[in-house]
Amino acid sequence: MTDLLDYILKALVNTPDSVKINESIQDGIINLNLSVSPEDMGMVIGKNGQTIRSIRKLVTARAMAENDNPKVYVHLQEVPQ
Repeated sequence: MTDLLDYILKALVNTPDSVKINESIQDGIINLNLSVSPEDMGMVIGKNGQTIRSIRKLVTARAMAENDNPKVYVHLQEVPQ
C-alpha cells in the first residue's frame, strides 16, 4: 500500500525528498500518515480537496483488492521545520 502512495505523491509534489509515509495497523485498520513539505500541501490537497480525496479512493481500492475487509485511513501532515 505504501509503495502505491509513495509513487503517487513523489510524482505529484515539487520536493519528493520530503515525502514520508508511516504505516500502522491496529485492530485490522490501516492508518497511513503522510508528511509533505508545507509548499506541497496545496498540490496534495488540490482544489476543494479533490486530489487528496482521489488519493484516498485509490488506496482504498488497492486495499479492497488485497484484503477481504479493509479499512484504510490516510492522514496528511506537514513536515515540521
